[in-house]
Amino acid sequence: MKPTLLVLAAGMGSRYGGLKQIDKFGPSGESIIDYSIYDAIKAGFEKVVFIVRDTFLADIKAIYEPRLEGKAELVFVTQDLDNIPSGFTLNPEREKPWGTAHAVLVAKDVINDPFAVINGDDYYGPEAFVSLIDFFDTCIDEGISDQYSMVAYYLKNTLSDHGQVNRGICHNKDGFLDKIVETLKISKNADSSGQYTLDGKEHRLEPNTLVSMNMFGFFPDFFELTNTYFETFLKDHGQELKSEFFIPFVLDQMMQSRTKQVKVLESGSDWFGVTYKEDKPFVMEKIQSLISNGTYPNSLWA
Repeated sequence: MKPTLLVLAAGMGSRYGGLKQIDKFGPSGESIIDYSIYDAIKAGFEKVVFIVRDTFLADIKAIYEPRLEGKAELVFVTQDLDNIPSGFTLNPEREKPWGTAHAVLVAKDVINDPFAVINGDDYYGPEAFVSLIDFFDTCIDEGISDQYSMVAYYLKNTLSDHGQVNRGICHNKDGFLDKIVETLKISKNADSSGQYTLDGKEHRLEPNTLVSMNMFGFFPDFFELTNTYFETFLKDHGQELKSEFFIPFVLDQMMQSRTKQVKVLESGSDWFGVTYKEDKPFVMEKIQSLISNGTYPNSLWA
């Protein structure tokens, strides 16, 4: 088994105002991706696959090929709009990528082992990667073939002081995901709870509400199952200009059909990311505190 880390790094960061995936946050020029990769390798992941846009493939290669040489197998895959199943045509006016589930799907030819999916601009913490390795090991040791996993965080640890955010609210039953409700424009309250408006009414989310931050653990059969759902999606929405094929939608289909269960791995760790440019000083401060307490060396790859 060669556990693989799949990094979704094809987003453009429109609200951030730049290519946040390779922006420097650590004292030696590390990006947030660097800390995730470092944690993943330490936990037991042996291969890293980047999903990127072809427009900045060369930039990311130039950074990570020398950094990860001798540390992990490294593969780059571009998320191209025309990478769709045969028999379907691309609307020539479409520019928007197909979404996170499609980003995972384009890696189907380079992943043959259990794999984790993460966002390239999010910090998840070392414990999350260890929990996924433990999940993979347990499934393999016990012959469990009907489970995937999702690392869930407490809402209070994921909100931004600088603007509204979107979060997938998790509904669980007996430790397994029941559904994810995509909730838009959540603001942070003074007590770290969340507030959002739906149908003209204000709704409160408790601080310990579990949310998905797009960190999942899958096995290779995910690709075949997801491709089937993608074909259905393209039949229904393929000619639309902004429709997107998201991971939570795929998981919902699998759960409804009882094809798979999704085990919820709760994390009490702080999650942080860079949605807005104003988040950068906070992220840099958080990373420095993690260096100060010994979680990371001053230079990750020295």
